[in-house]
Amino acid sequence: METRRILVIAGSDSSGGAGLEADQKVIAAHQCYAMTATTALTAQNTQGVFDIHYVPSAFVSKQIDACIDDIGVDVVKIGVPGYFPRVSASDLTMSPIAGMLASAETVDAVAQALEKHGRPTCVLDPVMVATIGAQLLPNAAVTNVRTRLLPLTTVLTPNIPEARLLLENAGTKSIPDIKSAGDLVHIATLLKSMGPKYILIKGGHLPFNSHYQVPQQAETRKYVVDVLHTDDKTTLFITDFSHSKNTHGTGCSLASAIASDLARGDQVPNAVEKACRYVEAGIKTSANLGHGNGPINHFHSLEMARQPPCESSLRVRDWNLDEEL
Repeated sequence: METRRILVIAGSDSSGGAGLEADQKVIAAHQCYAMTATTALTAQNTQGVFDIHYVPSAFVSKQIDACIDDIGVDVVKIGVPGYFPRVSASDLTMSPIAGMLASAETVDAVAQALEKHGRPTCVLDPVMVATIGAQLLPNAAVTNVRTRLLPLTTVLTPNIPEARLLLENAGTKSIPDIKSAGDLVHIATLLKSMGPKYILIKGGHLPFNSHYQVPQQAETRKYVVDVLHTDDKTTLFITDFSHSKNTHGTGCSLASAIASDLARGDQVPNAVEKACRYVEAGIKTSANLGHGNGPINHFHSLEMARQPPCESSLRVRDWNLDEEL
């Protein structure tokens, strides 16, 4: 079987639940080969981010070139971005982040690399808004993401706040407040004009009630709706709302699962459906790790104890000190 190669351009999560670490677990679980171009290192856990070390954009470019020039690539998965000015640790801990490009210069460097290497299939997860609602990228970098990366993107996977930020950055008028699934579809159609082939709006931030509307009471939350839109078709992916707190890195994992299935030959709608099932199962089977929002279970469908598919040359014997081999 041909090895499928995926290059992940993103930041590192030292706790392993999101970022490059989660991406590599997802890609391995899908029997693909993961390569990485690291854009930032973080000191973080399930409760927050304590510090960030940014990688210079020129070095990010060298990592991308080193991987593609030698090994090649079938799909690129980008985790954008996560920029923080130098603020106190107490401020940082309010905003757990995952994938990151860190600056307008890094966004440009990544776009130039994609163009240089023939515009490969690309899944872009625009991590631009923190859980608490704070914007993680300076406006110049948001503009570069919109104008430089979106036209190179095969599948864009924003959540609702990130979708709104991109539209606001473009000066879009009359952005709807989300009240129903129809409003998600409207936002997806607006984003499609910015260049991506497919838009996947993730609805996990705003679950709906049984009528697919924003509920008035939290206890009536019933469904999560993700909207996939392209030029001639819109598809809704509907899953039951989960009360689990183990959702750290779900965006990273979803995008990497899509990238993996695309690399394995699936068309975008099938890849998105498989990825949604994969992440849902990861949440349902997750273990409680840490004191905050824990990670999903990335390996729920692997039989880790099975025998390898080839004959082994391994031999095991006890050693006798008086014996010569």
